[in-house]
Amino acid sequence: MRKYLFFALVNVVILATSGCTAKQAQQGQQEPEFRTTATIKDIMDSMIDPGSDVVWDSVETIVSAKGTEEKMPRTDEEWKNVRNHALMILEGTNLLLIPGRHVAKPGEKAEDPKVELAPEQIETLINQDRASWGDGIDKACENCHLKYWYPNEAKTLQQQEQKQ
Repeated sequence: MRKYLFFALVNVVILATSGCTAKQAQQGQQEPEFRTTATIKDIMDSMIDPGSDVVWDSVETIVSAKGTEEKMPRTDEEWKNVRNHALMILEGTNLLLIPGRHVAKPGEKAEDPKVELAPEQIETLINQDRASWGDGIDKACENCHLKYWYPNEAKTLQQQEQKQ
């Protein structure tokens, strides 16, 4: 899970910053001054990942020899907990957009040995060409959404592509 967390972290940052930075520049708005203290990795580890665990784990179906058990929020308090964590994810992604936020602390390495770049190298690549990084991340996100979030639309898109 942790190896995917680092990739997800980088992907979210790239996607979020690529779309918003260009829009702000076009509107001629001055960006307010912020003092960032947490890194992108800190925000992912402390807000986005735990929040998404609560949201994803809030509903499940368990099939066993005893039968089928449906787990879901049933009380107002349980629904409030899921909503609070969903809000934490949404607002956490806003924190990722603040200019000047570093990917990770200096010298910090990814926990996954398959990650070839250091956080500083990733940050440099993002800053060199935000648009292309954002496009790649957008495509990766959309592919996942097509599979898990709205799979019926994925079938429709595949059928349309086959006709062309």
